[in-house]
Amino acid sequence: MVEWFAGGSRLTLADFSVLGALLTLMVLIGTFFRRQQRSTHDFFLGGRKVPWWAACLSFVATEVSAVTIISVPAVAYMENWEYLQFFIGSAAARLIIAYLFIPAFYRFDCTTIYQFLGHRFGTLTQAAASFFFFVTRLLGSGVRLMAACLAMSVLLGWDIVPAILLFTVVGIVYISLGGIKAVVWTNLVQALVILGGGIATLVFLGSRITGGGATLWRTAAAGGRLHVLDYGVPFSAPDFWTSFFSNPNILWLAALNGLFGSMAAFGTDHDLMQRLLTVETRRESQRTMALTIPVSLAVLLIYLSIGTGLYVFYAQNPALPLPDNGDKIFPHFIAQVMPPLLRGLLLSAIVLASIDSPLASLSASFVTDLYRPFRRWLGERAGPGGRLGRLHRRLPPEDEAHFLRMSRWGVAGFGAVLAGLAFFFSHFENILWLAFKIGGVTFGSLLGVFLLGLLTDRRGDRANVLAMTLSAGAMFVLLVLSEKHILPLGWSWLVILGTLVTFSAGWLLGPAWEKKR
Repeated sequence: MVEWFAGGSRLTLADFSVLGALLTLMVLIGTFFRRQQRSTHDFFLGGRKVPWWAACLSFVATEVSAVTIISVPAVAYMENWEYLQFFIGSAAARLIIAYLFIPAFYRFDCTTIYQFLGHRFGTLTQAAASFFFFVTRLLGSGVRLMAACLAMSVLLGWDIVPAILLFTVVGIVYISLGGIKAVVWTNLVQALVILGGGIATLVFLGSRITGGGATLWRTAAAGGRLHVLDYGVPFSAPDFWTSFFSNPNILWLAALNGLFGSMAAFGTDHDLMQRLLTVETRRESQRTMALTIPVSLAVLLIYLSIGTGLYVFYAQNPALPLPDNGDKIFPHFIAQVMPPLLRGLLLSAIVLASIDSPLASLSASFVTDLYRPFRRWLGERAGPGGRLGRLHRRLPPEDEAHFLRMSRWGVAGFGAVLAGLAFFFSHFENILWLAFKIGGVTFGSLLGVFLLGLLTDRRGDRANVLAMTLSAGAMFVLLVLSEKHILPLGWSWLVILGTLVTFSAGWLLGPAWEKKR
């Protein structure tokens, strides 16, 4: 265990003081809201009393995550600004969610968005969607937690294991104490730190680049780092169709993927949607979602600019050491070049972005979509004798105190699983794209069934489960074939194709299966 902390660190007492103060603030916020948690409605929705502007910043802080802080600068440093193309579709997706998804969730007074599927189709679709959410969110958040812990290990000279343990324990403590209110208000602190730290980094980089903005622009342009739009190869080119299916950065495909990917990530993933359900009214929730567009764009532009600045800075200072992996360039710069306090502020931004875990939303879906329905089903079928009756009598009473305890245990349980996944993913590289690829397998299944419920009057509880499973299995096969270079298919097609397969299969199979019942 001693070797976990054997590496050297350039952090000073001032840096640790900034980080320690913010971590202590998170726990204090959780403790402050603990007494307000009297039911699962309070624990998971904050009583729908969260201000819309706080929910907006909480949404953006959750969307950003440590992956954005670390990997977006790395992409701009190693490649260019083509990542910005995805935001075109993402902005459109947010408006669709605001005016198509959110009204349905408020109409049914949903605690989790998968309850809508239960009302619309039945308990099987609700449970299946919740399970797909568990898989998607745990795997994706495992990548994000790993990214933050990787940066933490670079900055502190630690092994990645104690970093994972620290982040997980702090997350479990403050979320289990204060519920979603603690999450939202710590997200507010996180958003301010992320924005402030990014702007401060740009100012510092500007002061260290010889020649100022004009030189920065000229050097970055000469290195191809300012390229934004990728129109792909001409139609007459012999490799047009190969590029069409394999290059995820072509403008129209990137925008289309941003549309489908963001609709899935924001509209069918309860981790982000949970923030939008904490405000009192549907109109406030819609306003919150619309305002995430300019705020998220500002964060993205700041951290892309940081990556470009890093490229120019190291081009002007070729004698300075570089990390062994380009993904580590921003943490490396923070540790090796930044002054005290500013270094602590950026370290804190990465830490806060990682501790903002999905534990509250995972616990909400477990208790609301699986555990409560199971207790209800068991109560309906448990007779005076038999195994079900004996099991029902052994379980605690179905009151809010019991479900609140189960919610807190859910936070702890999912925290342990998330820590294990983060350690597993610590052996992977290209972490930004890995997170997207994981979502590509299952997000199409979720988005397809939600669109089926929102846009049609089709019924088919069992058919939906089959459609979602077939779609996820097909997308997993396509991802494996693509990663092994057997099939020239870009990962950005996965969400699009998965959505179409789920929607089509649910539409075709639903009526036939309903007649058999």
